[in-house]
Amino acid sequence: MEDKNQELFQKPSIQPVMETSLYTIQEEVATSKSLMPLSLILTRVHAGYFHITLSISSQALLWKILSNQVNSSQGLHHIFHKLPTLSFHLLWCLALSTQAFLSLIYTLKCFLRFNMVKQEFKHHVGVNYLFAPWVSWLLLLQSSPWVSPNSALYASLWWAFVAPLMALDVKIYGQWFTTEKRFLSEFASTASQMTVLGNLVGARTAALMGWKESALCMFSLGIIHYLVIFVTLYQRLSGEDNSLPNLRPTLCLFFAVPSTASSAWNSISGSFDTPSKMMFYLSLFIFASLACRPLLFKKCMKRFNVTWWAYSFSLNFLALSSAEYAHDMKGIGRKGVMLALSALSVVVFLCLLVFTVVKFDQLLWDEDQDDEPSLGFLSD
Repeated sequence: MEDKNQELFQKPSIQPVMETSLYTIQEEVATSKSLMPLSLILTRVHAGYFHITLSISSQALLWKILSNQVNSSQGLHHIFHKLPTLSFHLLWCLALSTQAFLSLIYTLKCFLRFNMVKQEFKHHVGVNYLFAPWVSWLLLLQSSPWVSPNSALYASLWWAFVAPLMALDVKIYGQWFTTEKRFLSEFASTASQMTVLGNLVGARTAALMGWKESALCMFSLGIIHYLVIFVTLYQRLSGEDNSLPNLRPTLCLFFAVPSTASSAWNSISGSFDTPSKMMFYLSLFIFASLACRPLLFKKCMKRFNVTWWAYSFSLNFLALSSAEYAHDMKGIGRKGVMLALSALSVVVFLCLLVFTVVKFDQLLWDEDQDDEPSLGFLSD
């Protein structure tokens, strides 16, 4: 009887200890999860996330060009009279806030996760995306409703954003010329065209200030290397298969680059002349070629990836050049093409914006990824 009584008295004393320990474990897990996001964001966010700001900034620039054409004597379709100025300002502010947030995150990553940034810089695909932040800043500068191209602030910001682009140009183009381990024919991918995009956007920004020599310098540097990259990719000279499924959306850069070149030359020459038309026609042809092959993108659409935003900003650049073409050349057909491409770019942009908001947690809390440094745009 005494043994039984002792057991009865011992049982209640054990239960509170178990409950307390269980509560403590749950509290520690909850605390660790609450502290995880900052570290996780610094680990997962790479330069490819600036695809988002590229799209928002180029969309804001498209709206600015369309609204300016409506206010000019060359009035367009009445639909653009219904676009409120407030919407453009809100879009530009959204682009600026997103760009500032991603720039802050990536700056923190440079200090706290420098090895990951170094790994990205040394990767033959990842290094191309380091152009994206500076291209986004240049697009924000072009579409700014408050900073005039004639102001000293505009020129100062242009130098601040172009200097890193030129440094990356020297690094990447120089290694293609001189380094046996980094020949373009071995490491070319569709993402290599991002290097060209930076030069062409910088050229257009300089042309808006009236700096034609600087604009011609950057334009010639970009267009010559575009021809080399285009031929290399077109003939499949690469010794390895760089067409990973998640890089398929960057195929749209094939028509984004000539579209940007068309717009840049229009700003340099002051009119949509023959070179601008030739590059615009090339971009339309490549766009039609890709649009006729939707199954090419089937595999990359199985799981959401930040490279999907390449669809949006590529369409934005095509719509932008078509708007300048329709403004310079009269004709209902040209304006119809401009309206169709502009409407398509807006629809794709809005769809991706909603999809990113809904699926953003999936990018950071992907169960297939571990805590190792990742280049998410390269994963299958």
